[in-house]
Amino acid sequence: MRILIAEDDALLREGLALLLGSEGFEVVAVSDADEFLARFEEVAPHVAVLDVRMPPTFTNEGLKAAIEVRKIRPGFPVLVLSAYVEDRYAGELLAGGAGGVGYLLKERVGKVAEFIDALNRVIDGGTVMDPEVVSQLMSRRRADDPIRTLTPRESEVLGLMAEGLGNQEISQKLVVSDTAVSKHIGNIFAKLGLSASDAGHRRVLAVLAYLRGMRLHLDE
Repeated sequence: MRILIAEDDALLREGLALLLGSEGFEVVAVSDADEFLARFEEVAPHVAVLDVRMPPTFTNEGLKAAIEVRKIRPGFPVLVLSAYVEDRYAGELLAGGAGGVGYLLKERVGKVAEFIDALNRVIDGGTVMDPEVVSQLMSRRRADDPIRTLTPRESEVLGLMAEGLGNQEISQKLVVSDTAVSKHIGNIFAKLGLSASDAGHRRVLAVLAYLRGMRLHLDE
């Protein structure tokens, strides 16, 4: 599987290349968003990892490049890395509603097993948010946000869903039954007004529900 990395920090870029190469990926690494976009079609990657902030302005070049390639190839798996919790960027990345996206803090790369697990979830079409991002998003809600109607346990389950965990993994982490997890998720869907169509799609929509609420809060 071919992966395209865009990271301006040479040390981190080489570290990622070595790490992912050892995991069996064919790695192509570039140093900025312009080169990433220029080489995207030529490299034909199966997944991409990008730093949010890269030259020339060090604001959101990587994020914009990630969004651009998902316009070219809808659903293309992208995992973006950031040194800080930047709520607005996380919301923009997921605004399309499709899976196959992840947003992690760079410190997560050092936790190799967690990082590789998150990358594989993204490749498989999942939506993965860094636990610290989830924690901050969940703690700052608008007064009229439907997320506020969730019980503490339902909020905890939604946070784990946002991290990309499946029902069985959530049940193991919370030490509850699969049936209990399914009940909590059903309650979350009902309180957020998500119809009983496709369960996988609703998981993404549930995550988007609190991200959209957070973006409205930030824009006020």
